[in-house]
Amino acid sequence: MTEPDTATPPELLAAIDLGSNSFHMVVARLVHGEIRTLEKMGEKVQLGAGLDDRNRLTEEAQQRALACLSRFAQRLSGMPSAGVQIVGTNALRVARNAGEFLQRAEQVLGFPVEVIAGREEARLIYLGVSHTLADDAGRRLVIDIGGGSTEFIIGERFEARELESLHMGCVSFRNRYFRDGQISRRQMDRAVTHAAQELLHIRHRYRRLGWRSAVGSSGSIKAIANALAALKITDGTLTYPAMKELRKRLVNLGHIDRLSEMGVRVERHSIFPAGFAILMAAFESLGIEEMSYADGALREGLLYDIVGRIRHEDVRERTIQALQERYRLDQDHGRAVEETAIAAWQQVASDWNINTPTDEDVLRWACRLHEIGLTISHSQYHKHGAYLLQYSDLPGFSQQLQHDLATLVRGHRRKFSSTVFDGTDPEDYLRLRNLCALIRLAVLVQHSHNQEPPPEFRLAAEPNRLTLTFPKGWLEERPLTLADLKNERDYLARQELELIIR
Repeated sequence: MTEPDTATPPELLAAIDLGSNSFHMVVARLVHGEIRTLEKMGEKVQLGAGLDDRNRLTEEAQQRALACLSRFAQRLSGMPSAGVQIVGTNALRVARNAGEFLQRAEQVLGFPVEVIAGREEARLIYLGVSHTLADDAGRRLVIDIGGGSTEFIIGERFEARELESLHMGCVSFRNRYFRDGQISRRQMDRAVTHAAQELLHIRHRYRRLGWRSAVGSSGSIKAIANALAALKITDGTLTYPAMKELRKRLVNLGHIDRLSEMGVRVERHSIFPAGFAILMAAFESLGIEEMSYADGALREGLLYDIVGRIRHEDVRERTIQALQERYRLDQDHGRAVEETAIAAWQQVASDWNINTPTDEDVLRWACRLHEIGLTISHSQYHKHGAYLLQYSDLPGFSQQLQHDLATLVRGHRRKFSSTVFDGTDPEDYLRLRNLCALIRLAVLVQHSHNQEPPPEFRLAAEPNRLTLTFPKGWLEERPLTLADLKNERDYLARQELELIIR
């Protein structure tokens, strides 16, 4: 996979996690392939608390977030794009006006922001935790309690085996069960029961797989560990008996205003009981006897993900390969379509402003997967393929990149109507339309499935015109391809793209 900076990897790396409760940034230096942290910053933004009753981010919440990001932006100034990764999590997954906020955030930061799915968040959390801990053999359970979701991962060494993201977090539970600041037995019991209900569908699977050690990686779990140590219940190790004892003391305390007596920082007072309730339910439902705290989390996982891409260990490539194998795709044909599409892309990428590494990547991946829908039915298989790619869990893929991939597969054949671009932001339409045009032409050139090398065709691109010139005699020897291209001319015209064939 082509990356612009692989020959000279960026020395400085930065990762930003736009969480539902807090925003975090870590800046690190890459020294001989190893990550050395230089600086960490974190601010309690409470983006999730800024969702109104229509699941829209209020202007006040957006302003809090943008003010924080403006401070982060000063540290990012001058850094290469290949070394920066910024992701949003649950609050931005559910916010109906997330697109509006992301545009504003990108203007402030000067870098793109990607919203990631829950299981992708879990994968990155595990990556960060596993690089923080000793490289021990045996499975480990990792739990991360965020503001709007909680991730549960079972993995071994650096590979996750089970990934789940449940829609419960310390901010959402605070709003539901501890909004008035009271910590009563009834409120705590209701919160723990709710969390246990959320855990029901993973409980048996996780307990059956099992683990040798359990690790917590979030601020909520760190605060609980600190409270256990401050109260001298344990040395900071989280055990089931210690959790039961802390539960009693929380109820006896009665109100969040007194949490300082347990060593809880003031800024965590309002969400501490909610985070505790979720972890208590996890201990009881999953049968956890003991848990330690690890400092690695999502942002550290993002750093190691950047390094993996620099080293050509991109998890997205593994995801594409796994899909090809799972759905028994004709990989030779996929490579032929890819080679043809990239030969076309190289000629028009600059003129059409689709010359980023991401544009090339998504075109390559769409070529390899364009027939994935055949596993469901030959009829309308481009629509089936788009559905599979839009709604599958694809490790390494942001929601935006997953949407782009599904759009190219949806639009690679037959009618080229506006429905192909449903859900696409207006500013992305031309880019995706033009990438679709390239994969459509590549599929037609390779229609015979005989894996021929692409002919030495020439492409000239204008904003709404594509001139395609083949070697002399090539089309005459392939009348079916010529007929396909004439039909394609009509299809592309529906999206105001003129195709001239010579």
